[in-house]
Amino acid sequence: MSGFKHGLIAGFVATVVLSAIMVMKASMGIMPNLDPIHMLAQMMHSRLGLPATPILGWIMHFAIGTILWGGLFSLLAPLIPAKSFVAKGLIFASGAWLLMMLIPMPMSGAGFFAIKIGPMAPVMTLVLHWIWGAVLGLTFQKLAKTSNQG
Repeated sequence: MSGFKHGLIAGFVATVVLSAIMVMKASMGIMPNLDPIHMLAQMMHSRLGLPATPILGWIMHFAIGTILWGGLFSLLAPLIPAKSFVAKGLIFASGAWLLMMLIPMPMSGAGFFAIKIGPMAPVMTLVLHWIWGAVLGLTFQKLAKTSNQG
């Protein structure tokens, strides 16, 4: 299996884990204004005229986490200055978080670093990205190791 496929699979697995945490967060009523699925659906509606449905938000969420970030991680991981793939995933996720704070958050109306949602929004999203990055790196490492053994 190629490194790019490893990245896509690792991105998907990490996005599944992140999504489960997001659903738990929502069901517990934690930071209800921080709803990336709704934000993505609304952005697709306002920019492209697509229906602002939750399914569209989830599709975009998984496409971004799997294809964009998972694929990009497979290409950039060798360049990230860390020994373990978990550390590489954490560094990569920090960069993805920073880009999210500077581009889609303002586009969605939440402001830079989602400050209009509240002061905990950047902290919550950073922690969620770190969880995603750790799972991304660990999964990528396991896939690469399995691929090298087979």
